[in-house]
Amino acid sequence: MRIRSDIFVTVLTRRVFSAGGFAAVEHKGAEEAGAVFVRHRHRDGTETLYGPAPQNVFDEEVTERRFEKRLDNVGPAEIDALIERERSFDRDLWLIELDVDDVDGLFAVVDARP
Repeated sequence: MRIRSDIFVTVLTRRVFSAGGFAAVEHKGAEEAGAVFVRHRHRDGTETLYGPAPQNVFDEEVTERRFEKRLDNVGPAEIDALIERERSFDRDLWLIELDVDDVDGLFAVVDARP
């Protein structure tokens, strides 16, 4: 059983603040099971978007939330467009904005490509 989305977001934002960064909830989704997307803003003006990794690519039962890079070092407009497409069929998603040097250790990032 995975942790609720609202609890995951709270923990993530606290981790970011304790690491000296900034985090904000850009869009609040369903508290219990909303998909969580993480928008990582870089100092050069580009952004990276992390989205939920497909659960069916893992052999073991997964209890932690795992993410994959959806877009890497792109302009903000590309992130906005992808999030709008996601919202068109999932109004319950969360969008978290991070302004931190590095996301290593803040959440699990996997390579879900075959």
